[in-house]
Order: sequence, then structure tokens, then C-alpha cells
Amino acid sequence: MNNYHRGACLVLSLLLLPLTAMASDALHQQALGLVKQFGATLKPQIKQAMQQGGPQTAVEVCANKAPKIAAQLSAQSGWDIRRVSLKNRSELAIADEWEQGVLRQFELQVAAGKPAKELEYAATVAGEYRFMKAQLITPLCLQCHGTNVAAAVQEKINQHYPYDSALGYRLGEVRGAFSLTFRPEPPIQ
Repeated sequence: MNNYHRGACLVLSLLLLPLTAMASDALHQQALGLVKQFGATLKPQIKQAMQQGGPQTAVEVCANKAPKIAAQLSAQSGWDIRRVSLKNRSELAIADEWEQGVLRQFELQVAAGKPAKELEYAATVAGEYRFMKAQLITPLCLQCHGTNVAAAVQEKINQHYPYDSALGYRLGEVRGAFSLTFRPEPPIQ
């Protein structure tokens, strides 16, 4: 490659760098907005279910509404949106290898005292933009995910999630994460 081509490639790379950074920032903002929308749709329904029928009713909401919310937001946005965990309740929540690594990093960051609102990670993986935002255990979560789940609640969990492993959590631990993937055409380089 002669000097002219090297120079042209360098100039082109420098021109595209801000576009790539801007595109990445725009994708990051979209992902955050979708996570907020998911949470703002699901959380009030869980709270209402807790008030109306207790944790058993909340399990029904999580089992039936959460997948529908994820599917609806995915269809509307063009993103693949799911919730994943190292101790999944549903087969839909099994974390892939990349997600498992990010979840383990979130656990280390929580142990080191990093604030929950800062627990997010984004990367371009195989031409896709991937984003994760941690979900931590709150007092509301403990009735269905804690160390002392009532027998009636456990029965309802077993009914919806026969292979559940999302129990034994303590307040503040990483329960899982929202995991979003955007597949642009052409793929991100």
C-alpha cells in the first residue's frame, strides 16, 4: 500500500471514528430508554399484584406479563430484549456465555461497593451492539427470590417454573440483568 492509500485510509478512519462513537452513544441511549420502559411497565404491575393478591399473584404477573412486555418492546424497537440471570427462573432467562461474564463482573462490582445505578455494560460483539443493565434484589423481590419463600409462593413458582433456580438471594445482590442486542445491517465493525 503506498503512502497515498495509507493517508486516505487514516483520514477516512478519523472521519468515521466520531460517527462510530455517536452511533454507539445513540444505541446506548436507546438501550437505556428500553430498559426504563420495560421496568416502568412491569414494576407497577408487580406492585399492584402484591397489593391485590400477594406474592402468588405477583408470580403470575412475572410468568405471564414479563415475557409479553419483552416481546412487545422487541417488536416495536427492533432490539432483542430479555432478562437473564446466573440463577434463572425461566428457560428464557438462561444467560449466554457473554452475558454470564458480564453478570459475574456485576457481582464483583456490587461486592466492591459500586452503586447499583452504575451497573451497566455495553460492547460490540460479532457485529452486534450488546447492552446489559443489572437488576438488584430489592425488598419487594425477596418474597419470591429470597432465602425464606413461603410454601404457597413456592408452590406457585413450581407451577410456572419447574426448573427454577432463582432463590436464595439476599437484599442488594445481583438478581440478573436486562440484556439487549441490536443487530444493525450491515453489522458494526
